[in-house]
Amino acid sequence: MQIRAFEAADEEEVIVLWSRCGLLRPWNDPRKDIARKQSVQRDLFLVAIVDGAIAATLMAGYEGHRGWINYLAVDPTLRRRGIGRALMAEAELRLRQLGCPKINLQIRRDNQEAIAFYERIGFREDPVVSFGKRLEHDE
Repeated sequence: MQIRAFEAADEEEVIVLWSRCGLLRPWNDPRKDIARKQSVQRDLFLVAIVDGAIAATLMAGYEGHRGWINYLAVDPTLRRRGIGRALMAEAELRLRQLGCPKINLQIRRDNQEAIAFYERIGFREDPVVSFGKRLEHDE
């Protein structure tokens, strides 16, 4: 397995992976999300390559207070092989190098598989309420 930064040529393969993993939502245009990430901290958009194909993705970010993880996706046929764990370790390393003291992430409550994964690698539920406000509508 190789972990590297996303490259423009990866876009279609990444979107197909996100679709297979159930990450796409009508209100989030994946092409716009990718373009947005390419304009800021592009080295924190990671892909894992297995047998020449993109097996997993992860977007990370750091705004000076907290790090964030988004779009962690592992090909459903390759799960439980340490790929997600390796991507998270690489993201944590890169965030630590930026001085990041804590990582936050959001998980849909019905995604029990993701919740269990993050608990296995040391994440705990914070006693907070998550709010959001759309500044741009992708629809």
